[in-house]
Amino acid sequence: MSALELVLLLLAASVLVVGLFRSIGLPPILGYLLVGALAGPHALAFIPDTDEARQFAEYGIVFLMFSIGLEFSLPKLFSMKRVVFGLGGMQVALSVAGVITFAWLFGLSLKGAIAVGAAIAMSSTAVLIKLLVERMELDSAHGRQVIGVLLFQDLAVVPFLVVIPVLSLGAEESMEALALAGVKAAVALTLILYLGPRLMQRWFFVVAQRKSPELFMLNVLLVTLGMAFATEHAGLSLALGAFLAGMLISETQYRYQVEEDIKPFRDVLLGLFFVTIGMKLNLALVLSELFFVLVTVLFILIGKFVVAAAASRFFGSSPGTALRVGLWLCAGGEFGFVLMALADSANLLPDRILQIVLASLLLSLLTAPILAHYADRIVLRLVPSEWLMRSMQLTSIAAQSLATDGHAIVCGYGRNGQYLGRFLENEGISFIALDLDPERVREAAAAGETVVFGDAGKRETLIAAGLTRASIVVITFVDTEAALRVIHLVNELHAEVPVVVRTFDERDYDKLSSAGATEVVPESLESSLMLATHALVLLGIPLHRVLKRIRQFRGDRYHLLRGLYRGAEHLAEEAATDQQHTRLHSVPLAPGAWAIGHRIDEFHFNDIRVEVSAIRRRGIRALEPSSDLAFESGDVVVLLGAPAELAQAESRLLKG
Repeated sequence: MSALELVLLLLAASVLVVGLFRSIGLPPILGYLLVGALAGPHALAFIPDTDEARQFAEYGIVFLMFSIGLEFSLPKLFSMKRVVFGLGGMQVALSVAGVITFAWLFGLSLKGAIAVGAAIAMSSTAVLIKLLVERMELDSAHGRQVIGVLLFQDLAVVPFLVVIPVLSLGAEESMEALALAGVKAAVALTLILYLGPRLMQRWFFVVAQRKSPELFMLNVLLVTLGMAFATEHAGLSLALGAFLAGMLISETQYRYQVEEDIKPFRDVLLGLFFVTIGMKLNLALVLSELFFVLVTVLFILIGKFVVAAAASRFFGSSPGTALRVGLWLCAGGEFGFVLMALADSANLLPDRILQIVLASLLLSLLTAPILAHYADRIVLRLVPSEWLMRSMQLTSIAAQSLATDGHAIVCGYGRNGQYLGRFLENEGISFIALDLDPERVREAAAAGETVVFGDAGKRETLIAAGLTRASIVVITFVDTEAALRVIHLVNELHAEVPVVVRTFDERDYDKLSSAGATEVVPESLESSLMLATHALVLLGIPLHRVLKRIRQFRGDRYHLLRGLYRGAEHLAEEAATDQQHTRLHSVPLAPGAWAIGHRIDEFHFNDIRVEVSAIRRRGIRALEPSSDLAFESGDVVVLLGAPAELAQAESRLLKG
């Protein structure tokens, strides 16, 4: 099979299987592994185990290590040194030592046991960070510890990449090779840390001055592969050079551009790497050794859970946080497959042991999303004090909200949440803000802000925040999935309260609106309007005309603002009395309301200048209610008008 035929076959199989795995919510890594296992030489034999395939896999590791290097920032590592080097170092050291002891007792060679221990100690950075982001737990106590341990594991891969190939040598040769590799690595790191950043900064500046994306991309590939080539010829590994190249570039301002440019290469080549790992799986042998595979999976999950939880507890975590850290970190990771591939190349393991470990890592990786999903329930069941802590947290939230009525609930107290809070305070509107960053909550609460630690995506938190008494819920963070969870809970608990959601652009507008958001505010749209305002004024367009255009655009774009901008004359007229200022008013249609069964056009709201802005039906908002739409029992009719006229409109809806 030619190289082109091999690539086409790998790509075709990967597209089909990874697309399927994406659609059912499983990590694509598992799809690549399945492609390799089914199409490899031990199953259907569509893909032979050739040097070309292994070469593609090696380039995948190079770009993976390069991207890991980009993530490493020395100031960031220093700021998290206690978690990264303390907790992370203890977790990796104890995991490796435990596996080595266990494997050696069962007759595995010391060198093979070291390779297996290093592979099993790793957890999945890609899967766990994605889960933390989706569950809004990055800033939680266990989330920060999980991130710190993952950072150390990524860093620990570098010496393992050096050590494992050396283990294939004899005892005396191994010591000499390790000592020599250590000296080379130390020299390389010293040169890079002291000379590299300045040199790389100047070189990238020269390249960037040419303003050519093609040249910039070529330069990134040159630096990555050049460093990999240099370290390989110095007797180290390709992956180490790529990692060091990433570390160099991470200290420059070009880091984020490089990360975006390299991502397509990394993801495709890394996918092909996992296909080649899957090709090593002998499904027939795995099935024949299924009992030992399952025992090994249990050993990995239980052993790593105990080690990670104990290490977290040693560093002062509460029992609940320690158990969560253990549950999140107990599964295997993608670097385990990388290290197993190196161990196989160095002939450190019998084929039977290699197959058992690979299959066990794969099965344990499958459990990672399940364990993360049920971590809270498991901890609440096992740790009685968690119930007390949870109730104290909810009591704190409830204490803040008990004295308020008709208040606003602000979900997220970052920059946008804080600006909103100041506007609400200036208007004399009480609010309670929920945030998951304990440091931000502590500082804001100390300054007298009504901010509490709580997850707005949980039912009990919203209830404690006084959702049933609230006038509005505002979601200020840009996370569509988390926002959808909050909207669903609001609709379920108190459908009458309007929900305003911030989003980055208009891509998720329909999804959020159909879920029940009263209004969706795209950040990119508002920044475009401000750019247009300044540009038009600087071009000499009269300010009143610019403001009129912006008002018209907003009035057309935001359904809740329709009717608010009626020109300067109308605004001046409304300003004469507070009574005439338009506002929103929600009218629930309980069974027996006169409007049920009647159409909107039968009410003639125009004569009192009230508009039906929206209708919430079974928690779903109709964006533009048509005049022939008939009201149903349980509808919440959102009216827009002046207070006195809103009262008349409500009376018509309820009494006729």
